[in-house]
Amino acid sequence: MILVIAEQKDGVLNKASWEAVVAAQQTGQPVQVAVAGHQLTDVANELAGAAVEAVLTVDDQKLAAYTPDGFVSAFAEVVQAAGPDLVFLSHTYQTREFAPRLAARLGRSLVTDCVAVKPGEGRLVFVRPMFQGKFVADVAPTGEGPHFASFQIGAFRPDALQRGDAPAEVRAQTVTIDAGTIRQAVEAPFQEAKQAVDLTQAERIVAVGRGIKADEHIALVQDLAGKLGAEVAASRPICDSGWLPMDRQIGSSGQTVAPKLYLALGISGAIQHLVGMKGSRTIVAINKDADAPIFEVADYGIVGDLFEVVPAIVAALGED
Repeated sequence: MILVIAEQKDGVLNKASWEAVVAAQQTGQPVQVAVAGHQLTDVANELAGAAVEAVLTVDDQKLAAYTPDGFVSAFAEVVQAAGPDLVFLSHTYQTREFAPRLAARLGRSLVTDCVAVKPGEGRLVFVRPMFQGKFVADVAPTGEGPHFASFQIGAFRPDALQRGDAPAEVRAQTVTIDAGTIRQAVEAPFQEAKQAVDLTQAERIVAVGRGIKADEHIALVQDLAGKLGAEVAASRPICDSGWLPMDRQIGSSGQTVAPKLYLALGISGAIQHLVGMKGSRTIVAINKDADAPIFEVADYGIVGDLFEVVPAIVAALGED
């Protein structure tokens, strides 16, 4: 059995959790889902719509606000009680913080940032990028399970989720959480800071690279994003120059996204950027260089000057 640890905040399920469920379902093994927090009825019912054996809820006031100590303590008990062979998680900022501690608490291995899972010799093998996406490695954990694995956002498509014919059983889990062991007071996540955004939740993104040439041209990108109902993002040079905030950066040193539409303007397609967006459903690239690497991953490409193409798109979108 595979146990998927889902993520929620204030009663709203992180959509990346569906990707971890899809990864588990595609192995062909039985799947259960666990979620922690407070007042979880709506989240649990949403998860129960998937074709899973059960949804395990850990509902406690001490877990209302996420803390690594609280979540490690709660999920350690859940994992031990459920006895899964594997534990899957989505590779979110929250997971990156508590999952290594959870695996260490249980004395088990953790394979992070996986992009695929496939059958091996008597066990599942996890595929993960290495050296900023230049290579991929097959990782086969050894030793006693359960082994833990987190999956890169965009590696699996939420629309591939198998729905159940009837709602799955929701089972409350009883755990003991000592308030004295929760030592942290976690600050609000980055998306709640001024001008910040969680791009992983965006359905449409307009991203800009060096081809924009100057700070004053960012308004052109923002105009197009406004017409599309999209978020604005950028490659690293744009953020390093201060033309857009660092929380708008896509890539190996920024956010990893998988929107329905990713429009890349003047982005050459360095590997450090591609690893952050290649899981997007539809990628449209506009670049003057016909040999730009971005066209290798794009579904649609326009070889042209963005200062000519973008205004034309904005004008077309403005027509009723």
